[in-house]
Amino acid sequence: MQKENNTAVPSSATPRVRHRRRSSEVVPEPKANGGNFLADDRNKYKSMWIRTHSTVWMIGGFALIVYMGHLYITAMVVVIQIFMAKELFNLLRKAHEDRHLPGFRLLNWHFFFTAMFFVYGRLLSQPLVNTVTSDKFLYQFVSSLVKYHMAICYFLYIAGFMWFILTLKKKMYKYQFGQYAWTHMILIVVFTQSSFTVANIFEGIFWFLLPASLIVINDIFAYIFGFFFGRTPLIKLSPKKTWEGFIGASVTTIISAFVLANILGRFHWLTCPRKDLSTGWLQCDPGPLFKPENYILPGWISQWFPWKEISVLPVQWHALCFGLFASIIAPFGGFFASGFKRAFKIKDFGDSIPGHGGITDRMDCQMVMAVFAYIYHQSFVVRQGISVEMILDQILTNLTFEEQQSLVMKLGQILQERLEHS
Repeated sequence: MQKENNTAVPSSATPRVRHRRRSSEVVPEPKANGGNFLADDRNKYKSMWIRTHSTVWMIGGFALIVYMGHLYITAMVVVIQIFMAKELFNLLRKAHEDRHLPGFRLLNWHFFFTAMFFVYGRLLSQPLVNTVTSDKFLYQFVSSLVKYHMAICYFLYIAGFMWFILTLKKKMYKYQFGQYAWTHMILIVVFTQSSFTVANIFEGIFWFLLPASLIVINDIFAYIFGFFFGRTPLIKLSPKKTWEGFIGASVTTIISAFVLANILGRFHWLTCPRKDLSTGWLQCDPGPLFKPENYILPGWISQWFPWKEISVLPVQWHALCFGLFASIIAPFGGFFASGFKRAFKIKDFGDSIPGHGGITDRMDCQMVMAVFAYIYHQSFVVRQGISVEMILDQILTNLTFEEQQSLVMKLGQILQERLEHS
């Protein structure tokens, strides 16, 4: 009988394969018993301290920038956009391929700043013209930029398009076209939504600050309620999100929206729209939305509480809609980001904020909220129709200085004739 070969192969003969897990790799999916909930996490107090420390610094810095005014808030939004773009550009970046494509990263930033010029040039063209009217040469230069803004942006984009075609390399086509498509997706996600944020700022800091604050409040209280009471899983994309945290944060956010609108609405410098790029606080007529109205409380309420009437700003009723959206709809921006990160097997978009991840991790819900705030404001708050301010904006934007002078003279003649006939 032939003897079986049971000789063991030495371990040294078998090559050892090491599987290193990247620090950003996503942990396995949680089990059904919810073992990944914050309420069951043994290290939750340490992570809570780190997260709280970062949150305090972020809120403090945010409050200081808001206090400084419209332009500084806009600058903050631009800086956030740059960091978000950097994190997203690096998400699909491959160092080996990039070494064979010198200048390819620069092409991404060319498209980025072209999109920035297109969005903010359209949004801030009128304020720019109003700001530089004292200098004739600068006025003419800025007016030319405004007039030919779309043509300049188009040729900048075409230059980038040609640059991309000329840098195509054999065996790198798939990677290059993938990066080209990824860059355009980033521009759509970052600029299409965040441009609404800047539009809200110039409509009045109130319309930027209230929605942004509600997202922060919802995020904080979802974490707190989930930290202490979370037991029931909410959605598989975010295994640590619970129904307890979602419901608790929703109730807190809606109440906070009503109260916070009353507080913010009493500061005129927060409610005034900015028409130029000058600095400093504004003074204006607050408008009917920010003028208090007294409501008499029912008798059964006055029996339990000392108040017989309350003072409510009409804008507080609009704030309730903001609170509902921030607590029910906006979190789906975070769920989308969670699914996105799981698709690419990363834990966070970056590590620039201790305990929170990257800038993109903090802005997912803010983007959704900013778009809603702008659309709601334009649809249900802004008065429709033609106003003197709108006509003046059109005159200053579309007419040259000489044409404006001619218009003033003709208006003067018309008004003089009417006075003579009256």
